[in-house]
Amino acid sequence: MFDIVIIGAGVSGAAAARELSRYNASICVLEKAEDVCSGTSKANSAIVHAGFDAANGSLMAKLNVQGNKMMEQLSKDLDFPFKQNGSLVVCTDESTRDGLQALLERGIKNGVEGLRIVEREELVEMEPNISDEAVAALYAPTGGIVCPFNLNIALAENAYVNGVEFRFNTEVTDIRKEEEGFTICTNNGDVRARYVVNAAGVYADKFHNMVSEKKINIIARRGDYCLLDKTAGTHVSHTVFALPTKMGKGILVSPTIHGNLLIGPTAVDIENKEGTNTTREGLDEAITKSAITVKNIPMRQVITSFAGLRAHEEGHEFIIGEVEDCPGFIDCAGIESPGLTASPAVGVMVADILQEKMGLTKKDNFIATRKGVLNPEEMSLEERNELIKKNPAYGNIICRCEMITEGEILDAIHRPLGARSLDGVKRRTRAGMGRCQAGFCSPRTMEILEREVPGFTMYDVTKSGGESAIVVGINKDRI
Repeated sequence: MFDIVIIGAGVSGAAAARELSRYNASICVLEKAEDVCSGTSKANSAIVHAGFDAANGSLMAKLNVQGNKMMEQLSKDLDFPFKQNGSLVVCTDESTRDGLQALLERGIKNGVEGLRIVEREELVEMEPNISDEAVAALYAPTGGIVCPFNLNIALAENAYVNGVEFRFNTEVTDIRKEEEGFTICTNNGDVRARYVVNAAGVYADKFHNMVSEKKINIIARRGDYCLLDKTAGTHVSHTVFALPTKMGKGILVSPTIHGNLLIGPTAVDIENKEGTNTTREGLDEAITKSAITVKNIPMRQVITSFAGLRAHEEGHEFIIGEVEDCPGFIDCAGIESPGLTASPAVGVMVADILQEKMGLTKKDNFIATRKGVLNPEEMSLEERNELIKKNPAYGNIICRCEMITEGEILDAIHRPLGARSLDGVKRRTRAGMGRCQAGFCSPRTMEILEREVPGFTMYDVTKSGGESAIVVGINKDRI
């Protein structure tokens, strides 16, 4: 029996696992996918929100501001990219200026620092490509951008090296409350736990409703995005929002931490909790509405589109705490935007709840830091040449678009919770994220996976686990 089982290895589950790994407890994370960061956490706006949007007094507002303040130090401790580039909420009609003032006042009450309204003249200086219709904007200097993959992976890796067990390809099918703890039924057998943390994203309602008479409903809200090439990455320098509506923060235009330009997301409530397909209507909406705040976006530079699902709770609030009629079952549900920003604070809150309930004691040997995949592009020429002399794999370019080397891919495979798929390598190194979208590097990456992962053949290499095999055919036994 584990002390704690966490369902879900997205950013909330990984943050909870990392914080709980500070304590003397046996902890296991169950994830139905083949890797961490395979659900909502892998397809979002990658924004570190300042915290002016959430309702005053809400848990969402509190954890947003706390998470924002934690992000810079966390990025240094766990070695993932983060930049405080600031955000702008643009008003394009004098008749809606009151909306900016309302956001300003809400943000001040939420504890957001440095908020102010900038008029058009200053706004154009800050963003030369701002819409000709823009009249003013709310400026939040504490807004930022982050790599959502590396944040999620860093939290999980750090939890793992501090003793947390991760079980992938393990789908929870049922949960039974027992006299002492819980039995969690999975496709890979039963797991027993004293306490359960429900961090299952869009499926969090399913597991909550298995153990509680007080039902919750999580709606899958799809958002379509377009990602532009790095040649368009400097079109804006801040994250540019339109004034928000009841469906969310609208279409944003933002640089990414890696130098691309991102536009989106739309907001469409769907029944299919696996419905991450883009639609023509959604992409058209993202393209059209992005022009409301930013002009001359070079849409011919789009290199890919994608869709993500937000775990929208009907009350638009985070649900974090012990279920009233099921002691020992801790919900971490409804973690939609600004969930990525709030995730470090969400992890602390979950850990604090369990520490108090279980009387957990802190470890003496907790490892608080982690190093990410080495990036030769960040080195000087002399340092890079010295690295290649020591390890020639760092001189062998596999992904030409992103200049990713064999050495980086080997690191991604052999590090804690190492990659076992093309997407796993991509999320850790960016191999395949460039202009050609893995057209050149996929075969080379597959060869490395086959060579480096014990028991792997080309037939075992997938895009993202499950049934996403790349090589199929009738001659499997000959390989």
